[in-house]
Amino acid sequence: MTTTVAIVQQPPALLDLEESLRRATAHVTEAARAGADLVVFPETWLTCYPAWVFGLAGWRDAEARHWHARLLEQSPVLDPSGDDALAPVRAAAREHGVTVVLGLNERPAPSSGSLYNSLVTIGPDGNTLNVHRKLTPTHTERIVWAAGDGAGLRVVDTPAGRVGSLVCWEHFHPLARHALHAQHEEIHVAAWPDMPESHVIAARSYALEGRCFVVSAGLVLTTDDVPDDLLAAYRKGVGPDAPTEGPLFTGGSSVVAPDGSWVVEPVHDQARIITAVLDPARRYEETLDLDVAGHYGRPDVFSLSVDRTRRDGGVDFTN
Repeated sequence: MTTTVAIVQQPPALLDLEESLRRATAHVTEAARAGADLVVFPETWLTCYPAWVFGLAGWRDAEARHWHARLLEQSPVLDPSGDDALAPVRAAAREHGVTVVLGLNERPAPSSGSLYNSLVTIGPDGNTLNVHRKLTPTHTERIVWAAGDGAGLRVVDTPAGRVGSLVCWEHFHPLARHALHAQHEEIHVAAWPDMPESHVIAARSYALEGRCFVVSAGLVLTTDDVPDDLLAAYRKGVGPDAPTEGPLFTGGSSVVAPDGSWVVEPVHDQARIITAVLDPARRYEETLDLDVAGHYGRPDVFSLSVDRTRRDGGVDFTN
């Protein structure tokens, strides 16, 4: 039996939760009607990748403080029961019987001043299967996002296959990779803001190492997609070569097979839904030679433990 995956390489609605949810729901519906079993979004697609932090990192920068408050205001709180802002996306997943992996800025509580760079996996019944919080934000990302925990380092069973996920530079973290390899991923979701050559190498290497399919979702965004009052700050974060008009992030979404070959080569400068049909048998053919969590592992020499405690500020108010 094959699995059809769909990557939503479409521009997000920056700092607009209501419009983001409307677009996400429409994209899930479109992908499902095209036959998708698994629908994947890029890193923090909901409610934007805060690129401005790379250009507004000065102490008490007034502009950075302004945009941080806006981002907090527009970032959803997830409820384990599913009764939360993602209800429209959950309803679309349930209506069409698809699994959704959605990158978002997660606010852990309605009055929290911190955010997490998270991936939520929603099952075809609309319920949350997993929430992974990026373990270590990179460089000035740490101004916006708190460090995540190991609670979401999980691979979950879905009708599309066994699905795990990591965010961006977590793919350079060997222990995080192995924590998922050891749970026998069939499909790995890799969420990114952009896809330079180093990210492409990481995605292909992950597929080879884990003998799994890697579905990379990259962000596509042009200057026309950024609100006028945010554009100058956003361009500062993208870098000195950021265009005054045109593409800021070019996508680059792709799908890699368990042998490191391309199922779908990186797609740049196209705002569209990218689909691919995956055959799980390819993974198991490749494990004949290499299975890092099986016959190629050395549990007598190496061991890995993962603390899967969910940590929200480290304060216990129960006593």
